[in-house]
Amino acid sequence: MIVSKMRVLTPMTEIASGSCRRSNHNQYKIEVQATGSSGEMDNSMFPLKVLEGMSFLILRKHISKYEMQTKRKMRKRFNKYLKTILIGILAIATIYILLPQYLQKALIYQLPGISDYKIFDNRKVSTGIPQPWPQATNYNGFLLSGAYADTLQHFNTIAFLVIQHDSILFETYNDGFSATSLSNSFSMAKSIVGLLTGCAIADGFIHSLDDKVQHYLPGIEGPYAGELTIRHLLTMRSGSSWDESYSSPFSLTTQAYYGRDLIKTFRKVKIMEQPGGQFSYKSGDTQLLARILARATGKSLAKYASEKLWQPLGAEQEALWSLDHPGGEEKAYCCFNSNARDFARLGALVLHNGWWKDRQLVPADYIKESIASGTQNPGKDTNGADYYGLHWWLMHHKRMEIPYARGILGQYIFVLPACDAVIVRLGHERSKKKRGQHPLDAYTWVDLGVKILTQNQ
Repeated sequence: MIVSKMRVLTPMTEIASGSCRRSNHNQYKIEVQATGSSGEMDNSMFPLKVLEGMSFLILRKHISKYEMQTKRKMRKRFNKYLKTILIGILAIATIYILLPQYLQKALIYQLPGISDYKIFDNRKVSTGIPQPWPQATNYNGFLLSGAYADTLQHFNTIAFLVIQHDSILFETYNDGFSATSLSNSFSMAKSIVGLLTGCAIADGFIHSLDDKVQHYLPGIEGPYAGELTIRHLLTMRSGSSWDESYSSPFSLTTQAYYGRDLIKTFRKVKIMEQPGGQFSYKSGDTQLLARILARATGKSLAKYASEKLWQPLGAEQEALWSLDHPGGEEKAYCCFNSNARDFARLGALVLHNGWWKDRQLVPADYIKESIASGTQNPGKDTNGADYYGLHWWLMHHKRMEIPYARGILGQYIFVLPACDAVIVRLGHERSKKKRGQHPLDAYTWVDLGVKILTQNQ
């Protein structure tokens, strides 16, 4: 047989039959056209091994050329992808570096969480001699099941506590949290600042609720700054330019939470509307109160809270108040970190009209005014007066007047004078729906607490 024509078939070479022939040897075959002894053309497919002796050089040339082309294409494609990725990373890194510090931190941690004290600097709120809560006779005698158990789980509850007659009647903890675990109060801290304002009045550091804010903070600006009083701040009717937005990364609330200079942030706040008008919930009002307290008392907010509340109340664990930077300002509108049992002491203090054991810690008249409806703007319009006092929320439910403190992720301290009881609920979430001014889940926690209390009768 005389070879007249030879062709190398690569792995993807199409054969006349429409199929693709593949060899077990490097996936290549050689098509040979030869003249047989009869003179007829004979098309044969020979395995590579059979012909490698007579065509090794030709085959290697074809294979090498094909592999080189393939490698070049793959390398070119890889380099293109790599270049795109590197440019993207560089662009993101450049943008991140140019962002303000608070936005960098917000991007890293994103949504606030109940353990954020771990990412902030903190100042200790020291305790004195602990006064543990005694346990009620029927302690934890309530069987938590059914819809209430499901609701506790649905909103990621970490603590639910019921105090009655100054004894623990019921408590449960979840998600790795215990009776001593710290978690963020969020806006329940506002109610603590409200109580401390009453303490400052009793101590003579503040003359009255109607003192002008400029007397303590002469640098505050705006067309109506001269008319702003401490009462306006406590009732959330300051008329300030504070932007209470939790979703915008550019709001003052986000800057204050993740930023490192609260004083600089508050230089942007102006009193732009007539104080004493419509209720408008603003964290900035609480932060201004904290600055007044610090200026008037000459002490940090945490130290004053320790002396006037945490030590005399016999808190079992020291608390932490988060700061904007080491040695800086407390985030007064949020970020008081404690546990359910010690938070309950604040509710008990309100329940007893500012009296604890053998001491009047907060003036009784101030407590009564703090939790009374109509305190926002006496004698004028009462819009909002039935749901907010002096930094305490007011709920009307089950024929009861229930003052309470609350935080954005479902932190609650409910005071039930009609039952001589305090209910504390802490968790990761709260209902997004409201009935009037109150989150729907707030009613659920009160109902559960009342059910536990009723069973104990």
